[in-house]
Amino acid sequence: MIAHLKGILTEKFDNSVIIDVNGVGYEVALSGIDYENLNLDDEVKLYTYHHVREQAEELFGFTSLAAKRLFELLISVQGIGPKAGMAILSLAPAEEVRNAIANADSAYVAKASGVGKKSAERVIVDLRDKVGLPTYYGRKNEPITPAKPVEKDEALDALMALGFTLADATKALEGIDPALSVEERIRAALKNR
Repeated sequence: MIAHLKGILTEKFDNSVIIDVNGVGYEVALSGIDYENLNLDDEVKLYTYHHVREQAEELFGFTSLAAKRLFELLISVQGIGPKAGMAILSLAPAEEVRNAIANADSAYVAKASGVGKKSAERVIVDLRDKVGLPTYYGRKNEPITPAKPVEKDEALDALMALGFTLADATKALEGIDPALSVEERIRAALKNR
């Protein structure tokens, strides 16, 4: 199992990249969001999901551990494979997708390429209770838009690295001032547990 890769991004093509790790090039498929945010010749760290099939082995990469965990939840849903999971994560940053699922917004999930209405509804039914509480609310007929751009939450990633599920980590950070440092937010979340 390859948990993460850290190396130089040497090539970009079709939502995939090649990461050079000490002279070995790994091809990694990315969501559209992560693909756009990475630049050639940058040193990057990607959390990876190693998907093995009869005819192929593929690596799917994520810039945050929370995105990887959400991907793993998505592909646990019947009818959602890795490509559909990446299409859903390509809609927006992982936190915004997680929030749409928590808000039961199946229309938002159905916007993903290759994901139909029934599959989107199945994602909502299967994952709504597993992704944690919504961090902001949208109206049913309007796209969900955060008050400020959604950023990578290092405290959420750290709690998940400590063994919290995505839902538990989200709940533990609920009500903790986001202006605090990452370390202070983690300490407060662990005390609240």
